[in-house]
Amino acid sequence: MNTALDSLGLIAGNRSLPLEFARQARRLGVKRLVAVAFEGETDPALASLVDDIVWLKVGQLSRMIAAFTDRGVRQCVMAGQIAPKNLYEIRPDLRAMGLLFRLKEKNAHTIFGAIADELKRDGVELIEATPWLKPLMPGDGFRLGPKLSAAQQADVEFGFRIAKEVSRLEIGQTIVVKDGTVLAVEGFEGTDACLSRGGQLAGKDGGAIAVKVAKTGHDMRFDIPCLGPQTLETCAAACITVLAVESGKTLLLDQAECEQLAQRHRVTLTTVS
Repeated sequence: MNTALDSLGLIAGNRSLPLEFARQARRLGVKRLVAVAFEGETDPALASLVDDIVWLKVGQLSRMIAAFTDRGVRQCVMAGQIAPKNLYEIRPDLRAMGLLFRLKEKNAHTIFGAIADELKRDGVELIEATPWLKPLMPGDGFRLGPKLSAAQQADVEFGFRIAKEVSRLEIGQTIVVKDGTVLAVEGFEGTDACLSRGGQLAGKDGGAIAVKVAKTGHDMRFDIPCLGPQTLETCAAACITVLAVESGKTLLLDQAECEQLAQRHRVTLTTVS
């Protein structure tokens, strides 16, 4: 895919991924970036990295689509998430209400898939952000922090099998295990809360293993598995000793800072496939 586009839209969620995407897109030749940002979610610093930014409330689907069509944007990507609690606090406009009414199942893939369909109706194609983000996705053999013991490696492999099945069932993408036992499964609360809960259940000695995966057949246009320094800080606070992520399908932000944290807290970050 050609990464040096004349114009590209960005639907920007929270945390640092939208900012990192904007930087990567510029490096790879995108000439004009138009961002849709959400009040209370998107980092205002994004404004300095794009050519145009439109601020909306979550649920304003018509205004979001118009932000692109009015500016001649024909392709867009999604980067960053919306905090799960805010998905129940949205005030949808008429177009978003119609979209939600038509959905029999409401999860990230069905909702964002329907949004992609609405964009397409108005001539805007939602495409994968991965061509611009591939340099941030560690592959096989990647590791920061201490080398795994045989027992830890066994738990990583066990956790990977369980996490892939849990994600297939649309429950979550992260689990926490210890000594072949599942301690916590990510649900609506999100990754950090799952890590904290799993760490607590591991007992006073800690030593739990966390595994984060992409769903089989995962639509990489949205909800790309992602972690960064905050995730490692959460692992350290919960006494989780290993965080394993799926090779080639997980974004690692601020790698230099993550490496320092892994060494300081003796938390291993590794890939699994």
